[in-house]
Amino acid sequence: MLRTIAGGVIAAHNTLCLAAADLEGALKAKVKSHPIACRLMTIPDVGPIVSLSFLALGDDTGGFSRTSDIWAFLGLTPRRRQSGEMDWSGRVSKCGDAAMRGLLFEAASCVIRQVKRFSALKSWAVRRAGRRGFRKAAVATARKIAALMLTVWKRGAEYQWTKEATT
Repeated sequence: MLRTIAGGVIAAHNTLCLAAADLEGALKAKVKSHPIACRLMTIPDVGPIVSLSFLALGDDTGGFSRTSDIWAFLGLTPRRRQSGEMDWSGRVSKCGDAAMRGLLFEAASCVIRQVKRFSALKSWAVRRAGRRGFRKAAVATARKIAALMLTVWKRGAEYQWTKEATT
């Protein structure tokens, strides 16, 4: 009985793996045919899913005159509570697209923990994580990645990696 159930599960797993591989191939083909998505992927840990999601989020970058506009659009700005003498700045507002915010947070987490190659972004994020904690640093890095993506999109240039740390 268990052998029959396991055989069915293994067959379903193999089918899902083939479908995932086909989807990944189609996604990579779409990214290669889109020049802006290729430029966005030069930013540390921005892959095909993040770049295409960012492009799908806003077709025109003309609506964002400042980088703080994209932060507010994505819900990455701190909530403010003000009343009388009290002025409290809290967690992110979460007003924008939750999926894109999650993708940016995941990319920022990978920049802090997994990227081995030196960049100014990684150096800044690791220093921030040491001072303020990982989660706050990841949100700040997500904001910075969103600003970099908007800048790369508007200017039509690629992200410039530095070869080594400057002292």
